[in-house]
Amino acid sequence: MRFVNKKDIFIIARNSGILMIGIGLMCLVPIIVDLIYLEFNLIYYIVPAAISIASGSVFMIIFREYSENRMRLKHGMIISALIWLWASLICGAVFYFVTDINIIDAVFESMSALTGSGITIYPDVEVLPYSILFFRAFQQWIGGLGIIVLIISFLAKPGSTTSKLYNSEARDDRLKPSIKATIKETLKIYLVYTIAGIIMYVIAGMPLFDSVCHTFSTISTGGMSVKNANIGFYHNDLINMITIVLMILGATSFMVHFKIIKSRGRSLIRDLQFQVMISLIAATSLLVYLISNILPMDILFHIVSAVTTTGASIQSSTVIGGWPANVIIFIMVLMLVGGSNGSTVGAIKLMRVITFFKGLYKNLREVLSPTGSVVSLEVSGKKITDDLVAASGNYITLYLICIVVTWILMCSFGHDPFDSLFFTISMQGNVGLEIGQMSQSIELPLKAIGIFNMWIGRLEIIPVLVTFSAFYEIVKKFFRR
Repeated sequence: MRFVNKKDIFIIARNSGILMIGIGLMCLVPIIVDLIYLEFNLIYYIVPAAISIASGSVFMIIFREYSENRMRLKHGMIISALIWLWASLICGAVFYFVTDINIIDAVFESMSALTGSGITIYPDVEVLPYSILFFRAFQQWIGGLGIIVLIISFLAKPGSTTSKLYNSEARDDRLKPSIKATIKETLKIYLVYTIAGIIMYVIAGMPLFDSVCHTFSTISTGGMSVKNANIGFYHNDLINMITIVLMILGATSFMVHFKIIKSRGRSLIRDLQFQVMISLIAATSLLVYLISNILPMDILFHIVSAVTTTGASIQSSTVIGGWPANVIIFIMVLMLVGGSNGSTVGAIKLMRVITFFKGLYKNLREVLSPTGSVVSLEVSGKKITDDLVAASGNYITLYLICIVVTWILMCSFGHDPFDSLFFTISMQGNVGLEIGQMSQSIELPLKAIGIFNMWIGRLEIIPVLVTFSAFYEIVKKFFRR
């Protein structure tokens, strides 16, 4: 094999082991809720957890000689892609056993929760056991920061492996010199906002269990709810505003949060991505208010939900589907753009969009400028290279190709083209908003494709392409024998 050999496979297996153990431990957390509410589903959490922990332990023992020092970025990317699939399978097994649904639906629900997509296949979530409702929210909270990021913060040692795994989940911001210290600071910020969210919801009148679950799903920009009507169930403008604040906090870079105290809030105001996000929210809200008869709270809430890729709602999907077509198109555009790099959001992300348009502007300036003129490109006072502009353009192209392919497949199964496009953008961007009830009506093959869309959307495509290339190399080598 040219790019992947047997040693690479062993390194991947060895370093996947600790993450598989972490996923198993994650499945044990809802047992606390199960015991509190006397639901007696312990075995259905323990069995998948035991499988994951045992498998991870075996990998770590068998391949222990393939130490952390041999890790490369390609290993990290492949591990990241496979671990997200493994987590969806193991956590999906819990849904399969406890709620008695088919395995595709179970993995779809799990992938949706972990990636923060927030799309549910359950027509009535209010009949689900409390432990399952908590488990879905907990998965969103874990996935918002990153499965791998959270596991290595507790189980992994500082070193090159930690760095490679951190970067493999599409993260490159460093709050501290070391990756391990960066992860700890990020986790502290995440915990502070989580605790604050729970307290604010309780003060606003939301029950404690609901407050915990909704804070988990909102700060992670996941959007799943313990109620069929989502946040709209409570008919409480204070709860709506708290949710809006949490969604914006979740969609803001952790680097900005880290600097808030030291800069006395100036880092938030000066951050270009935050400025663009707030400008998009304000401008779109005003425009929709002027061209429609939709209530102001409905406008603001769903626009924030779209651009932060949270997918929380205060109106049903059928009501949103009845809004003017131009309003729905605005929402789709916001779902494509997303929030800040280095936050919990999905979609293309603001910095890529800003970089792409800055590069386009540079090209136009170069054409119009005198021959030999050099046009520099800066974003937030930092010079941006042509390679970075090209990378942003390439990613946006790949992202849109994935959407178009899935959209065509949706239409091929006879679904409404407009509804299908909205649903595809929502899955790919890990958003969760819907018009109509497509998540409960699409066929199993489309759900399998949806799992793929949510997976590549969360990992930002490249790690998945690297994984596919590695498997192609392995298969090609196998058949040459």
